[in-house]
Amino acid sequence: MVARASRATARLAGCASGPHGLRQDPERSFGSRRHPASASGSGPPPPHRSPRRPVSSTDAPARAVQRAPPHRLIALAVAGPQFPFTRAFPRKSIVKSSGSARATRRNAVSSSSAPANAELPARRAAKTARKPNGAAARTIAPTNAASAKPHGRTREDKDRPLFEDIRYLGRLLGDVVREQEGDAVFDVVETIRQTAVKFRREDDKTAAQTLEKMLRKLTPEQTVSVVRAFSYFSHLANIAEDRHHNRRRRIHALAGSAPQAGTVAYALDKLRQAGDASSKTIKQFFEGALIVPVLTAHPTEVQRKSILDAQHDIARLLAERDQPLTARERAHNEALLRARVTTLWQTRMLRDARLTVADEIENALSYYRATFLDELPALYTDIEEALAEHGLPARVPAFFQMGSWIGGDRDGNPNVTAATLDEAINRQAAVIFEHYLEQVHKLGAELSVSNLLVGASDALKALAAASPDQSPHRVDEPYRRALIGVYTRLAASARVRLGEGAVPVRSAGRGAAPVRATPYADAEEFVADLRVLTDSLAVHHGESLATPRLAPLMRAAEVYGFHLASIDLRQSSDIHEAVIAELLARGGVEPDYAALPEADKLRVLLAALADPRPLRSPYLDYSDLAKSELGVLERAHAIRAQFGARAVRNYIISHTETVSDLVEVLLLQKETGLFEGTLGAPHANARNGLMVIPLFETIADLRNASDIMREFFALPGVGELLAHQGHEQEVMLGYSDSNKDGGFLTSNWELYRAELALVDLFHERGIKLRLFHGRGGTVGRGGGPTYQAILSQPPGTVNGQIRLTEQGEVIASKFANPEIGRRNLETVVAATLEATLAPHSNAPKQLPAFEAAMQTLSDAAMASYRALVYETPGFTDYFFSSTPITEIAELNIGSRPASRKLQDPKHRKIEDLRAIPWGFSWGQCRLLLTGWYGFGGAVAAYLDGAPDAAERGKRVALLRKMNKTWPFFANLLSNMDMVLAKTDLAVASRYAQLVADKKLRKHVFERIVAEWHRTASALAEITGAQARLAANPLLARSIKNRFPYLDPLNHLQVELIKRHRAGDTNARLRRGIHLTINGIAAGLRNTG
Repeated sequence: MVARASRATARLAGCASGPHGLRQDPERSFGSRRHPASASGSGPPPPHRSPRRPVSSTDAPARAVQRAPPHRLIALAVAGPQFPFTRAFPRKSIVKSSGSARATRRNAVSSSSAPANAELPARRAAKTARKPNGAAARTIAPTNAASAKPHGRTREDKDRPLFEDIRYLGRLLGDVVREQEGDAVFDVVETIRQTAVKFRREDDKTAAQTLEKMLRKLTPEQTVSVVRAFSYFSHLANIAEDRHHNRRRRIHALAGSAPQAGTVAYALDKLRQAGDASSKTIKQFFEGALIVPVLTAHPTEVQRKSILDAQHDIARLLAERDQPLTARERAHNEALLRARVTTLWQTRMLRDARLTVADEIENALSYYRATFLDELPALYTDIEEALAEHGLPARVPAFFQMGSWIGGDRDGNPNVTAATLDEAINRQAAVIFEHYLEQVHKLGAELSVSNLLVGASDALKALAAASPDQSPHRVDEPYRRALIGVYTRLAASARVRLGEGAVPVRSAGRGAAPVRATPYADAEEFVADLRVLTDSLAVHHGESLATPRLAPLMRAAEVYGFHLASIDLRQSSDIHEAVIAELLARGGVEPDYAALPEADKLRVLLAALADPRPLRSPYLDYSDLAKSELGVLERAHAIRAQFGARAVRNYIISHTETVSDLVEVLLLQKETGLFEGTLGAPHANARNGLMVIPLFETIADLRNASDIMREFFALPGVGELLAHQGHEQEVMLGYSDSNKDGGFLTSNWELYRAELALVDLFHERGIKLRLFHGRGGTVGRGGGPTYQAILSQPPGTVNGQIRLTEQGEVIASKFANPEIGRRNLETVVAATLEATLAPHSNAPKQLPAFEAAMQTLSDAAMASYRALVYETPGFTDYFFSSTPITEIAELNIGSRPASRKLQDPKHRKIEDLRAIPWGFSWGQCRLLLTGWYGFGGAVAAYLDGAPDAAERGKRVALLRKMNKTWPFFANLLSNMDMVLAKTDLAVASRYAQLVADKKLRKHVFERIVAEWHRTASALAEITGAQARLAANPLLARSIKNRFPYLDPLNHLQVELIKRHRAGDTNARLRRGIHLTINGIAAGLRNTG
């Protein structure tokens, strides 16, 4: 059965094919043998290292491309035999001016964007057989750049630069491996790769035995080097893919193509065509909108900051190669790239110690410096210019803000305390103050406007007069004098909030003493001063002077305030109950609160909320738990007074199962001063508290969500509380735990149903609903493309407001690159705009029939999933044996434990395991079970349950129509398609061999294999596509091209786990396991 599954998997995955669809040659390899003349690293580069020369618009037809000796290992998946004898394909871009400032900015040449006449990387090809001492150079005339037609080019032509970049980076890595480790290690890497490819494609038992024998013979030192080689290729391939996405978007922009889906311009075009883009409608949308990505730090974030920094430099240098460079500049660029790849190789990939919360805070802040501080204000500018181009109101409020759980998420993490909350807000504030001070300083250098030449407003003159600057050289420069005053007040603002010396401060000018200036009471005062400068420039012919720096700074101040990101507090409901029970017992109110029925709990809680007297006494001592929990809330109260209410404004209640879970947090806020006044009593005036946000996670909780909220709204005093919240209430939905509880299909369906029930309830009560989506990085945890995910939400659930988690494991891939980061941010805005103003697009006419079919499928899928995971005897042992879950728990990834409870091997349960490492483990063994299991059997049961062939045909037709006209169902199938493309039953069968009980191994694995085939068959019958990702060939190729480098990592991981579990305590062996975990995660481009 396993052999058949392996062969079927190989057929489905196919062979990695290149741009012309040719079968890749498994004998091709990566790197290149060092040319004798350059063995020392000095002297001219060998022929295969010759720098790619610029192709100008005039000499492109005459330019020749040198042939090179074959590259080994890393060239395989992207080069293949089609690269020899291919010609150079210079990219042709068409410049079309849109006449807007945005077009001007985007068409400007930058280090991260290709200009209209950008040179292509040299098209070097290789013969399939090595020639001694390097190959004699041959040249082939490239095609004429002028004759290239972007719109007539094939997909393969468009993707050729991507393959060339991967091949180029692979060559650099191969050179570094040979240089650093020697020929022996290089050859071991190549032999393992070839054998793994043979095992994958041919299900060759001899190859499997050879591979196993080879891996057993590896020394610990060799193992580490081999794993690092394959892992770093995955990292470099990711960089090349990101670069290609940016390149393609720029080519579209330069060619004057229609706006692409996922952009605000596309959303506006779509709404205008549907008649939904009136000025009034758009204005109302942005006035009521609130979009907040919330950064989290979960225990599957595997990349060190040092590695990310090196990758950022490599990405920047790779982007420079799209610019017209001289031969000397290009050689210098390659030298820098080689140095950074060498830095990667010589940098420790793993952390020596587990991350602390402080480390996680700093990691998150690095993305603000790299992306958010500059790109979010730039996104606002893009949005406003897109609106202006459509003749719509241009100025929008600060509707897009940032959130964070890092430092405030205590659920299951005892390392998060009041001290870490304090650390988080102080470090956030330090980063934003440093940014403001630096930008104001630079503005002072730029705005050298003299009032001898141009006037200034009275308000600006007053601001300048209040400045401490006494220099006679700036008497006629009111803007500079005003900015010195602004700088000193900012510096004073930082000092009073963070302490002396927390933020570096420059000299603000002669006679200035920054720390003695009057600090700003809040960020709004700072914005008001900046607005004085902007308004004065606007009325005195200087509006253009505000565009480069002043306008983005003012927008940043509106968005980030003095706190940078709003920190959510989160804790589990059972902890709240324990603290409340202690307060009530020590206060003599209720001796055993936890044992009370729900109605009595509410009676006690409401009485305490209506009583102005506190439960807590300063004369009594309380448990460490109570003191810690109350200390966090007290610190939150102080933070709000110090940095403003936006700094901490939400409290997430994990495992919300009853109404009392919500009311308990209101009482805790009252006890710590966050919640002012009383609730429910005559003349009560409850106000200023944190919004209590229920988190519904399990299938049962999702089904009860609307009933719980209905009962909460009916409580005395809650109506007044909602009025203080602007008649808004947020509800969080958990994707990870619901998937672990009920499986992929049922999780998605119950989330959909819960959202619809909440929409109906909130509409009935006249309350605005804001949903907070706890999406993970993988499909099994609610991941997948954000744009499609938002558009597939049920009608009426978005309504201009949305919060969604950006999980720690995917933050790097989405936001490390500034250009990719801005695109991801814009996607959320565009999708929210479309989903809000055109919700009818997600409500097909046959929706009742669709929903009935989904309910039938969901019931069957959940039964199948739970039968496997929770009802199969021995499944827990199978899971812990056949996946690297134990080793993942040991990896120093995050500050948060992998389990909510300590794992006793004799009593461990799936229920106690966190959903995130649960999904992470299935990804590592290449089954990704959380993203598909149960669907195939459910569809088969639905179709086989038809009484006759005619009815079966009707059911098939209904499923196909659901896929074509219902975004929810189409998105579900699209995500499942992607997951199936990443699975590999042949590789997974090797992990199954880790299960000692042969009978258990055979029973469970064969069930999984059978369901995989049922799922693939069902998907094919519904979509009509036999191949995986037929609608997304670029992604399909990207995934397939990774397999030759992922497979060896998996095989190595299995072998190393065997040794580790057999008692081998070698430190290098453990390090090798952890390196494979890192490399596989990078290759799959997500983790948990």
